[in-house]
Formats: sequence, C-alpha cells, structure tokens
Amino acid sequence: MGYTVAMAVSEDHLIVEQRVTQAATDNASLLPVVEAVERRCGERPQKVSADSGFFSLENLRGLEARGIEGYVPDSNLARALKRRGRRHHAGRLHHAEQRRMRQRLRSPAGRAVYERRKAIIEPVFGVLKEQRGMRRFRLRGLAKVGVEMALAASAYNLTRRWSHRRALA
Repeated sequence: MGYTVAMAVSEDHLIVEQRVTQAATDNASLLPVVEAVERRCGERPQKVSADSGFFSLENLRGLEARGIEGYVPDSNLARALKRRGRRHHAGRLHHAEQRRMRQRLRSPAGRAVYERRKAIIEPVFGVLKEQRGMRRFRLRGLAKVGVEMALAASAYNLTRRWSHRRALA
C-alpha cells in the first residue's frame, strides 16, 4: 500500500505541518492538517488553499465552521480554472457551501489566492522530490514513514532558514 503526504506551507515556504496517511484520497487530510497548524502555531489560519483532491462538502463545512476562508475547488471547477475561465457545465449545485466556494474562486481575488497556492506549495514538493530524493520512502510502516517525512521536513526547514539567514548577512 502507498503513502500520501499532505503539507501546510507558509508564505515564506516553510513546512508548518505535514501528515502521512495511507488513504486513497487527500480529502480526509485537510481538516486534520488545519487543526494541527492551529495547535502548532497557536492561532487558526485565516485562509486555506488546497487543490481539488482535498475537496469535500465536509471540508467546506468544517472550514466555514472554524471561520476560515477556504479556496478548495471541486474537480469540475478546477478544470475550468485551468482552462482560464471557460466554464464546464456541471449541472445544478444543490449545496450552498459549494455554490459559495465556486463564487469565491471565480472572483478575481479568489482566483489570485488559488493561483498563489501553486507558487507556495509546489516548489516545496519539487525540492523534496527532485533534490532530496523523496519520490519513495526508504522505510515501511505508517509510523516509520511518518518519522521519515518529519525528518525530511525538518531538514528542509533548517536548510531554508540557513539559506535565508546567509542571504541577509
């Protein structure tokens, strides 16, 4: 069985939280990662942006209940956003949360927040996979893989902080 990594990354590209699961999809990881970020940072994030793999009505409701502004498209809207606004008719939406999310993501401001997500998280995954060789885990078992990922995240953050500190000097 494979492993899935979900991460929360700050604007300055530091890994704030990471979570390893054996779930087939990411959508069950969004709220636990948000809660872990809140515990670790001592405050609730104001905005959360995630790709369509994290979409679920439960996640939208959970973010709204916490007062967090979410930017998590459903798969149909994600395809439309990638095509730069050409709408894909997905039928009538019956859930108010999904209608609000689509409205938010179709606004210029919402689209900018969602587009920024790629510039924040993707470089971190790229460094871990390409430069650090994290395409496969070396250990087996969820607990051991969790430790391996935590060590990789810590090493990444230390390197990032060191490079940033040297650049300031």
